[in-house]
This record gives sequence, structure tokens and C-alpha cells, in this order.
Amino acid sequence: MTTAIPVVICDDSRLARRQMARALEGWNVDVSFAEHGLEALDAIKMGKADLLFLDLNMPIMDGYEVLERIRRDDLPVMVIVVSGDVQSTAYNRVMALGALDFIKKPTTPAIVAKVLNRFGLLSELDNPVEIIADRPTELPEYYQEIANIAMGRAGDLLARLLDVFVSLPIPVVAFKSRDELDLQLHHAAEQRIQTVSQGFIGNGIAGEALLMFRESNFSALERLLGAQSMGDQSIQAELLMEVANTLIGAFLGSFEQQMDISFSRASPVILDDFDGLVGEGEGWQHAMAINIHYSIEDYDIQCDLMLVFTEDSTPRLQQIARYF
Repeated sequence: MTTAIPVVICDDSRLARRQMARALEGWNVDVSFAEHGLEALDAIKMGKADLLFLDLNMPIMDGYEVLERIRRDDLPVMVIVVSGDVQSTAYNRVMALGALDFIKKPTTPAIVAKVLNRFGLLSELDNPVEIIADRPTELPEYYQEIANIAMGRAGDLLARLLDVFVSLPIPVVAFKSRDELDLQLHHAAEQRIQTVSQGFIGNGIAGEALLMFRESNFSALERLLGAQSMGDQSIQAELLMEVANTLIGAFLGSFEQQMDISFSRASPVILDDFDGLVGEGEGWQHAMAINIHYSIEDYDIQCDLMLVFTEDSTPRLQQIARYF
């Protein structure tokens, strides 16, 4: 029997690791997992990775740093990046750092097979994949990986709009109380942060998308968009709405596509009253919130996108997400 080729899948999402492992079924590989870049480097040095599938946005050490370390130390491994960051700049950077190819999330066995065959990396065999046991995926992590892909699509559109590179974080998914959400929005108002809100509803799910943008960032945004507001609030409002429509629209569109659902969306509005923002009535006290902090490389522009799903949406979200 041919010796199995050692493969490491490096991603901070257990869901993403398991999906990639399933995509390798039918290949003669010995798969192990790494949750961040340092673990991947350790695995390479231990001889566990002739081939590395590498995510970009991870804690402790991200994918760019891993590629830089591999090149610096001349480590014997072939790298294929698998990421939700679909910006052309991200692709160009990882290729310049020595990656063989770039696969966009979410991937499929057919896409993985096409890449592996193109480079002649593996021989297709009937041997089952040997996978070192990974911990079971906990439900909230499904949302994080879905958010990660949606975040990447939205970041790519913003990068195209402004002709920049958008630095992407790790999405934060957490359950928050109504009081915590109200306090966060009140704090944003005190810090001179403008907020655009857009409600959405459909398929037993309801929520609100909130884009928070610091007023101090408008001058940099105006330079990128070739606009001069001279302090004109109506012009600044138009610029803010353009950014909000780009990020919220792309994020919700990707979220809908991945979950196979459809939302009806309210018209976005710039908020000036922070009482009772998230949801209506007193029928819920907790909500699932997805927080994403976008920043523009080389410019003083940062904004936060927060998706809030009302408490009574949770059962339906869980029902749909379990299919992943």
C-alpha cells in the first residue's frame, strides 16, 4: 500500500476543518488539524505536513505570518490557502509569499480535487482518509464560519468601492442581553460614532444590521471617494450610506445564500435616537450578535458591523445551521 501523504488543515474554525477533511475523502492522505499558525508550524517541523491547507484570519498567528515564516525558514511544505477573504490583494499577497494556490470558502470536494490534480500533488486512490480526531463542532461555531465567509464577501466589495485593502478580523459571535446592546449603542453615540440601521425579517428569523462609523474617519473616506463635504452633513450622510449599503448588503446576501433563506429588508436609516433600537416590544431579553471590525490598511478608517438576531429567531437559526 502506498504511504499516506501527511496533510495539515489549519483553521481556527472546527467547522471549516471538518469540511476540508470531508473534501479530502478518497485521497490517500493522513490528516491532522491545527487551530492557528503556530500549531501549523509545529506540525510542519514534526513532519506532519507535506501539504498544508491554510486559513488567513486566525488568532495567535495568521496565515500571512505562517507563509512568511515558511519562506524565512525554508520549511519543506506545499501550501494551499483556503480563505473567505476574496480580495484580489489577499490573493496577490499569498501568491507572492509562496502559496501554490488560493481556494475561496466555502469549498467543495470537486474544487479541491481540481486544484490537487492541477498540481499533481496526490494520486487519487480508494483508500479512506485517516483523520486524527478533532473535537465535535459546537453550534455557535457554525455561525462564526458562516459569518467569516459573509465578512469576506462584504470586505471584498468595500475594497473594490474604495480601491484599498480591507483588513479582516475574526468575527465574534456571542449572545448578548438587551441591556448590553443598548449600552453599546449609547456608548457609540457618546463617542461620536454614527450608526446606520437596517432591519430584516424572513423564514422565522428577524434582526437588525448596524454599521457604526466614527465621525473622525470622514475626511479619509472623502479622499478615497473623491468627495469634499466641507463639513456638510448631508454629503457625509450620503458617503456613510454608500459604505453601509455595501457592507450590510453584501453580508446579508452571503448569509442568505449560505443558509438558503431570504430576508425582506427595511430601508436603511441613520439613527439619531438610541432608545429601543434593537427589536421592538419586550418579548425578548437576549440576542445572538455577530460583531465584525473592518479597517482600511494605510488609512484612518475603521467601522464596525453588527448583526443582531432576536431571541425568538434562535430556534430557527439553530434548525437551519445544523444542516452544516
